Amino acid sequence: MNSSNNLNVIYSLSTAPFFAKKMNTQFEVDKFELYTAALSSLTRQKEGNITIMHCDKHAYDYIKQKGLLNLWSEVRITLPDNFYDEKSQTKIDARMFWAAGKLFALRATQSPVLMLDTDFIAWKLPKLSNKIIAAHHEDLSPNVYPPISHFEMNEEYTFAEELDYEIKPLNTAFLYLPCEEFKQFYIEHSLEFMRNSKSCDDYLTYMVYAEQRLLPMLAKLKGAETETLLNFPNLNENNEHYTHIWGAKQVMRDNPKELERFLAKCRKRIRHDFPECEWIISKIES
Repeated sequence: MNSSNNLNVIYSLSTAPFFAKKMNTQFEVDKFELYTAALSSLTRQKEGNITIMHCDKHAYDYIKQKGLLNLWSEVRITLPDNFYDEKSQTKIDARMFWAAGKLFALRATQSPVLMLDTDFIAWKLPKLSNKIIAAHHEDLSPNVYPPISHFEMNEEYTFAEELDYEIKPLNTAFLYLPCEEFKQFYIEHSLEFMRNSKSCDDYLTYMVYAEQRLLPMLAKLKGAETETLLNFPNLNENNEHYTHIWGAKQVMRDNPKELERFLAKCRKRIRHDFPECEWIISKIES
């Protein structure tokens, strides 16, 4: 049984997808996501975890300029600028594979490791064992997870016949990987898919295949057990230990009242649980 004490909990922040779409624009993170990132890291540190933010040089400068470097146990510049992978000497399309930074962050961290999205707060961790743990399953909806015939790939890439393409994908907003060997196996297969995908304007199906659909297929192939935190689609059922604001982001961007209501709740939570961290509120609000 793996203990959660001294567990490396990692996050990632990459500017490559932002600049691939918005040249000559200042990089910015939504205020609501700065608050969830803060609460996530503070909560994990309170429970004895080491929190590490992996970022590229531009993201590091942004965090430093905001005065938030001390929010994590450590901030590391490990993500490649423009997603140019020195190891393979190839560049990954940052528009199509906007979450590739998570894979680079995983590659730079030894297992056992817990990776959290910055919009996901784990108020309490589950019992950790030798099982892979993800946030929840997702349905194989064809508009999100189409058949492999949908993907246009380089000629040298082939889809492995031994994979179970009917298995449900795993949402990786929360991802615990206990085994270093499997972690590297997953990362290399995911990055290989990214490197061999032909560039197109599909900014959803390719990314979720590489990150969320490959994971359970490779786990089954290797005989690695998986479990989930939440029951899909009833994600709020008996769920008091996790907060994931993915579905609420656009609502808050479009509705100032909803945004301020959420920010007020975050400020209240920081002041109640972490009164010594009032400085974080002033830094985010500035």
